[in-house]
Amino acid sequence: MTLPKPPSTYTEFVKRYPELAKAWDLIGKGGNVGPLDGDTIRLVKLGIAIGAMREGAVHSSVRKALSMGIDVDALEQVVALAAGTLGLPSTVAVWTWIHDEIPKGD
Repeated sequence: MTLPKPPSTYTEFVKRYPELAKAWDLIGKGGNVGPLDGDTIRLVKLGIAIGAMREGAVHSSVRKALSMGIDVDALEQVVALAAGTLGLPSTVAVWTWIHDEIPKGD
């Protein structure tokens, strides 16, 4: 699996603060230890980003999910699962964030 190229702002930030980048990578690796498979981990991370209403994290998670071959229907289901907690206005906002990253025609 090839991860998508991160946004230039991220690249600039980690060049400026390489120790923070290393720490961030370690946090990510540490959270991946356990019985969940890669697709499940990615969908859980998407759900967390959605619940926290972190637009950038949602965008990043969707890009990574698509690069892993996770189906758009699965991404949309995560949004639907969040609806009861988020409420309709926030759910619609998150829906747009998901679709910001889905290539047109999919």
